[in-house]
Amino acid sequence: MNKILRMLLSRVVLVGTAILIQILVLVIMIWRFSNYFVQFYAICTFLSLLVVLGIVNGKSNHAYKLAWIIPIMMFPIFGGLFFLMFGGNKSSKRNKRKMKEIADKMQDNLAQDQAILNQLEQEDRSAANQAKYIVNYSACPIYTNTSTEYLTPGERKFERMLEELRKAERYIFLEYFIINKGVMWDTILEILKEKVKQGVDVRVIYDDVGCILTLPYGYEKELESMGIKCCVFNPFIPVLSIRLNNRDHRKIAVIDGRIAFTGGINLADEYINAYEKYGHWKDASIAVQGDAVWSLTVMFLSMWSFLRKEDEDFEKFRPVSGDMGHIESKGYVQPFADSPLDDEAVGETVYLNLIGEAESYIYINTPYLILDNEMNSALCMAAKRGVDVRIITPHIPDKWYVHSVSRCNYEALLESGVAIYEYTPGFVHAKTFVVDDMYAVVGTINLDYRSLFLHFECGVWMYKTKSISEVKEDFLKTLEICQKITLGNCRGEMRYKKLGRTILKIFAPLM
Repeated sequence: MNKILRMLLSRVVLVGTAILIQILVLVIMIWRFSNYFVQFYAICTFLSLLVVLGIVNGKSNHAYKLAWIIPIMMFPIFGGLFFLMFGGNKSSKRNKRKMKEIADKMQDNLAQDQAILNQLEQEDRSAANQAKYIVNYSACPIYTNTSTEYLTPGERKFERMLEELRKAERYIFLEYFIINKGVMWDTILEILKEKVKQGVDVRVIYDDVGCILTLPYGYEKELESMGIKCCVFNPFIPVLSIRLNNRDHRKIAVIDGRIAFTGGINLADEYINAYEKYGHWKDASIAVQGDAVWSLTVMFLSMWSFLRKEDEDFEKFRPVSGDMGHIESKGYVQPFADSPLDDEAVGETVYLNLIGEAESYIYINTPYLILDNEMNSALCMAAKRGVDVRIITPHIPDKWYVHSVSRCNYEALLESGVAIYEYTPGFVHAKTFVVDDMYAVVGTINLDYRSLFLHFECGVWMYKTKSISEVKEDFLKTLEICQKITLGNCRGEMRYKKLGRTILKIFAPLM
């Protein structure tokens, strides 16, 4: 009985009920307006037409535009209104002004050492051009004097993170899309509480929608009562209204400014295979030590200042001289951030630049393969010019409809020579690119529309670091337990499945 009562009083049920009531009220209002149907229909159609014109003239991705225009034109009474409520990729002008202030401060604290960029340009002009793009459009510098460590699967990252958390003396910053109570979070939380007692500044950011099924409402107050400072990104309000359609999908941990972690791994038990959710969970993270940690520190502080509405002095969080210890530095490292509010798809462009420069191979891990025309064409053209393009996706999906759209993209890629593999033991959540033994990216950015265009994301671009060979070796090892997808697999499927996937693909940018 208590279990049923807890379920009925859970935030998801309460939120769902509130939204259903509002939908019911909306339906009743429309029914009451039925006496004036012609006038009402004309007003709604005119509104939808204005919305379509706004979408066509906007800066969104073309496939994202098409995915909204079709349902709006099919259902003009509801389509325009629905887009205004849920389809926007913009914040309010006030929030955009605030974010601009934070971006300016971030840029002030992330000045590029021109000598490093000049050095890279002398070594490889193409690599330097890629780095310049990230500097210019993400405000994130490229560094030397930095080491990287590729961590996979999630269990390995968890072990390293615990090791470093226990060493914390000044501050611990955690920013995650999902936090869930269990072995992983409970273990970390015990360390955080102990560190608070030692005088360590501990701060946590989590995304409200990402945690809506995993944390109780008001959990930030519980953490604050423990001495852990906490902010919730974009708290979800169960109201049918124009809302920011962006989430904080980043996963960042920074400890004393001397080491940072990012990648696909959230703070929940499935990520470390403490329990089986979708078969074996394959994920990846990157640990950064040295000068490049500063960029990830500033990313966190920029978000924190925005949420907390505080004018933070970033400089006091620079690592103390001598804290870094000896850094075995090789190559170049460039952590970067991607914001959905600046009309620049940094994550996608970083990926496209890598694909365009590839001469020998491109190996990709991604949980979702929902491609826009630009990404699809780039991968196909790379394969057609003789580049060995291989992609690993999950065999056991976390969302059946998203996986169906991923599979809908297989045939065109295979026809162009791209090799696709599904991870038969379970679910791949890693987001990695490795190219020509020279470049790699490990981060939070999926190959889907929400990740590329709607979410706050981050990643680490690397050139000639030792981690690049680790990413490649892990990819090739993973291939050994994958099923290779063939054109026969795609063409031999039932027609009703193909039809269903084709319909779903139209709405792919909304997933």
